[in-house]
Amino acid sequence: MTRALETFKTPGAAVAVVKDGKVVLLQGFGVRRMGDTTKVDANTNFAIASLSKAFTAATIAQLVDEGKLTWDTKVVDVLPGFRLYDAYVTQELTIRDILSHRSGLGLGGGDMLWMYSNFTAPEMVAQIRHLKPASSFRSRYAYQNLMFLVAGQVVEQVTQKPWDQVVAERIFTPLGMTRTTTSVSRQPADSNIATPHAEIDGTLRIVPYDTVDNIRPVGGINSSVSDMTRWMIAQLDSGRTGSGQVWSPASAREMWAPQTLQRIGNPAGPLTALRANFAAYGLGWALRDYRGRKLVTHTGGLAGMTSRLLLVPEERLGILVLTNQQSALSDAVTWRILDAYLGAPQTDWIVAYQQVVGVTDNSADSLMKARDGGRDSTSGPSLPVGKYAGTWRDAMLGDAVITEESGQLVMRLSRNPAFVGDMKHYQHDTFKIIWRERRLADAFATFALEPDGTLRDLRLAAISPLADFSFDYQDLLYLPVRP
Repeated sequence: MTRALETFKTPGAAVAVVKDGKVVLLQGFGVRRMGDTTKVDANTNFAIASLSKAFTAATIAQLVDEGKLTWDTKVVDVLPGFRLYDAYVTQELTIRDILSHRSGLGLGGGDMLWMYSNFTAPEMVAQIRHLKPASSFRSRYAYQNLMFLVAGQVVEQVTQKPWDQVVAERIFTPLGMTRTTTSVSRQPADSNIATPHAEIDGTLRIVPYDTVDNIRPVGGINSSVSDMTRWMIAQLDSGRTGSGQVWSPASAREMWAPQTLQRIGNPAGPLTALRANFAAYGLGWALRDYRGRKLVTHTGGLAGMTSRLLLVPEERLGILVLTNQQSALSDAVTWRILDAYLGAPQTDWIVAYQQVVGVTDNSADSLMKARDGGRDSTSGPSLPVGKYAGTWRDAMLGDAVITEESGQLVMRLSRNPAFVGDMKHYQHDTFKIIWRERRLADAFATFALEPDGTLRDLRLAAISPLADFSFDYQDLLYLPVRP
């Protein structure tokens, strides 16, 4: 762990292992905050991000157990006002579909709706109707955050209670997860909380917590490894706890059953041993095999924090790693522990992941340098700079306001206040947007003109191939708002 923290420039992490219904390892490593000596311990809270999805699936499972829903209940039967871009999909989309990433929407499609935005959950669900599908319905897997937000709205409609209250009453309390919360603003009062860190422009920095209060069913839960051992043990025991059954064994089997097949890729060279023979997504869980065992797993990632939870049902084994840095540490340590339990040949996963990260970074740098080398640096914009200023509107995300300030264009996204960027000319009618908040992925902005020289539309694209998929600029189409 000491070597992993150093290699991946991670200030702190916490690890838990459960086996045969008992906690066998519960330990913190490193510090909660860079520059401080306060240690991470088993009760330090981290943002668990997308590990929250399994909790949302479990609340749905409880409603299925009570006969208030079925996995194949249509979403519009619960949320009559719900709409997608395609009317057929709107009418056919089921609870099973939204929990297994097969709606036809693209990878991370619509994530800009929640990223540092002031949209409410109902507003975001309403705006999904503007998001064009990336594939036909149920034809392929594409990881989708907004569909789990819809699932949260289903829970609220059926129970007539906020999702936060439902998950607390039905899961946290029966499992004894006393430190677990659904909002950064509701963390325990003892300040035993990890601070997020990220490497920005080559320097490790403290970054603010991601603003995920508007997508709590998707990624809003904060917890400690101590609390999460209770969740893992209940999962490995088909929803049973010392106080009774929290969800039924039938629902447990359904959540861990393959629902949507995933394509099996070839991992980069150092990670060849991780190649799966099958890969699928269940209901809130990713499923795959490793050395003859079925794995039930999920990762989580928000600004400054990453996590990995892995269950091996056949071995009654659960492994959890939480970190306060955007690094590969959680994966490297998880596979190291799993190999030890399975008696697998020892692999130095720290070195393997370090090599892959290095190759990936170098490849991205090469692509960007080649692109910059091929640009027409002598070209200028087609119009005077001030002509590009004005209000531009995307049907889903709302307005982008471009102003001319001291001879330079500045873009502001009206519903995403953190997105304020200086627009620097790149070539022709393309500008680079350099966001002043450096944790955001910079973007290209390309204007298109009509034959008569008037502005027709504005499209964005991430500059770096390493930009997180949630910066789904490519799905936006801005049209000028005429006076």
